[in-house]
Amino acid sequence: MPQERILVVDDEAPVRSIVAALLKHVGYTTTTASGAEEAIEILSQDPSYALVLSDIMMPGTDGLALLDRITADRPGLPVVLFTAVHDVHIATDAFRRGAFDYLLKPFEKRQLEGTVLRAMEHSRNLRQNLTYRHHLEEIISARTGRLRDTMQDLERSYDITIEAMGDALDLRDEETEGHSKRVTAYTIALAREVGVSVEQLRTIARGAFLHDIGKIATPDAILLKPGRLDEREMRIMREHCRRGYDMVRKIPFLREASEIVFAHQERFDGTGYPRGLRGSNIPLGARIFTIADTLDAMTSDRPYRKGTNIATARAEIERCSGSQFDPDIVEVFLRIPESSWTKLREESMQLNFAAFMSL
Repeated sequence: MPQERILVVDDEAPVRSIVAALLKHVGYTTTTASGAEEAIEILSQDPSYALVLSDIMMPGTDGLALLDRITADRPGLPVVLFTAVHDVHIATDAFRRGAFDYLLKPFEKRQLEGTVLRAMEHSRNLRQNLTYRHHLEEIISARTGRLRDTMQDLERSYDITIEAMGDALDLRDEETEGHSKRVTAYTIALAREVGVSVEQLRTIARGAFLHDIGKIATPDAILLKPGRLDEREMRIMREHCRRGYDMVRKIPFLREASEIVFAHQERFDGTGYPRGLRGSNIPLGARIFTIADTLDAMTSDRPYRKGTNIATARAEIERCSGSQFDPDIVEVFLRIPESSWTKLREESMQLNFAAFMSL
């Protein structure tokens, strides 16, 4: 039998001595206390006891009050109460307050040993469960840390993939080089002001950066044409929304962002393309993006025109509120100072995609 420690509490010295001797005979280490106050003091100085045996009827603080104190201070420590009073209500109250078992005096040696053995098994199981739980928590914490590191690595690889896709488009169309970076910076700033969640913000940023990826499939004669496109060429150019969507949606981590790629040319009044979506049927990210896209398009130079200033672009976006743009988002856009857009334009060209979320 392992040398587990038991605290015996009884105001009668002969009873304490007999119980302690019986338990010592079967291999337990015992300590005795003459009352509840002494028992509390012993437990406060040495918490290594595996079981408390206590009489109920004692002067001063009785065994039930001691049980309450132990249950509050050391909820895993089993307590066995014993008494000479044959009262079912006292027994019921003892169990209700958390006693492990209840013995009536005089009890037999075998009865005491059996009760103590069950209590000790219970105590050991509690300790083992506690140790296992702590060990499990350590394992979970370590694995969570590794998973977090893995997810961060995966996130970085996603960002590298997105930037590579954007660079591929820039290599084809030098005229709009840097457009994806600028419009992504604008979109993120506006989305933050709108109040989207961090997860939504990542999706919107990815959709903004890849919005024109479908132009990779557009013939050079149309994509690189220096002048305005005719009607047939415009129809072919407009296919880039669906082509981009078909490309991006096949990549699991970009599936949600693909909806922005698909809808980035829709208009709030339903006159956009490719599906003629109207109002809130247009994804929120696309409604935010169209304002950022227009801001960059108007303030950037093209072979056939000179870019305008931010104040003029803001006025045009305000004029098209409710027709081309969501009026609620336009209202948020107009609250952002012109200087912020100028600063973003300069900063965006020095960043890679992974750095955009810190803007």
